[in-house]
Amino acid sequence: MRIDSGVAFRVAWRVIPRLPEWLTRWLFTRGADMAWRHNGPGVRQLEKNLARVRPEATAKELRELTREAMRSYARYYAELFMMPALPTDEMDVRVRPHIPEQMRADLEDGSVVMALGHVGNWDLAGAWATRNIAPVLTVVEHLEPERVFRDFVALREAMGVEIIPFEKGGSVFRELVRRATSGTRLVPLLADRDLSASGVEVTLCGQPARLAAGPAALALAIRRPLYFVAIRGDRIEQLHGPRKWGIDLAFIGPVAAPPPGPDAVERYTQAWADLLTAHLTEHPESWHMLQKVFVADLDPSRRRGRATAR
Repeated sequence: MRIDSGVAFRVAWRVIPRLPEWLTRWLFTRGADMAWRHNGPGVRQLEKNLARVRPEATAKELRELTREAMRSYARYYAELFMMPALPTDEMDVRVRPHIPEQMRADLEDGSVVMALGHVGNWDLAGAWATRNIAPVLTVVEHLEPERVFRDFVALREAMGVEIIPFEKGGSVFRELVRRATSGTRLVPLLADRDLSASGVEVTLCGQPARLAAGPAALALAIRRPLYFVAIRGDRIEQLHGPRKWGIDLAFIGPVAAPPPGPDAVERYTQAWADLLTAHLTEHPESWHMLQKVFVADLDPSRRRGRATAR
C-alpha cells in the first residue's frame, strides 16, 4: 500500500509536537532502520555516495555507515516536526556554535553568503542563526505535493527565515542579489546538488561531482565574503540535566576568493567543496544525500558543455 506523502507530513506536523521527545526519536530511529533494511533506491544511492567518501570501507562497514546516516536523516525530520513546539530558549540551547570573529566583522559591512550541503539539521541552524546572528535569507526547492511545500515554507518563515522558492526558469538569482544587497543578511544556500542548468563540476572526496554554482556566483556578484557551514548532529552539553540532541554548527572561512577571470565561479566552488570534503571525511554520517551527486552516477549528457574546476 502506497502512503500519500502529503497526508503523512500533515499528520506528522499535528501529532509529533504532542509526543514526548524520547518517543518521537525512538519512532524515527525505528523508521530509519526499516528504510535501511528495505534498501530502496534512495538508500542504495546514499550508500554509493558514502562509498566515495570512505573508499577504504569494507562492504560491512559501508552498510553500517549507511544505517547511521539514515538515522541521522531521520533525526533531522524528528527535530523538524518537534520545532514548532520548542520554546525559543529550549531551541537555542540545542546549538553549539563556532563563529569566527572575522564573520562578525564582515556582517557589520553587509550580507554574508554561505555554502552548505545537506548535512545535519540545517533548519535548526537557520532558525538559530536568524535570532542570534542576522536575518537569514535562503532558497528552497519547490516540492511536490504543493501542500507539503507550503507547510515547509510556513514553518521556516514562522521562525524568521526569509524564503525564495526555487522555480526552474525563474529569476531566483536576480531576487537573491536584490534582497542580499538591500540589507544585512546571512544567505545560506544548499549547494551540494545541482538543481539548475548552470552547475559546476568539481572534485569532491576525490571524485568528480556536480555542485550548484549559486554560492560562489552570488558572493562574486555582490562582492561579499563566502563562508562554508559545517553542521552535524550531536549531544549538546546542558547547564542542568542530561545532554540533549542538537547540532554542532561551525562557520568556516571566509573562503579565499579567486582572482578575476572566466573560471572564477568554478575555482570558488572548488574551494568550498574542499571544505565540504573535509567535513564529510570526518563526519560522513551527517550527509543526508540520497540523490545523485557524483558524475559517475549522472547521465553523461549533463556534462556536455560544462566547465570543470581544477
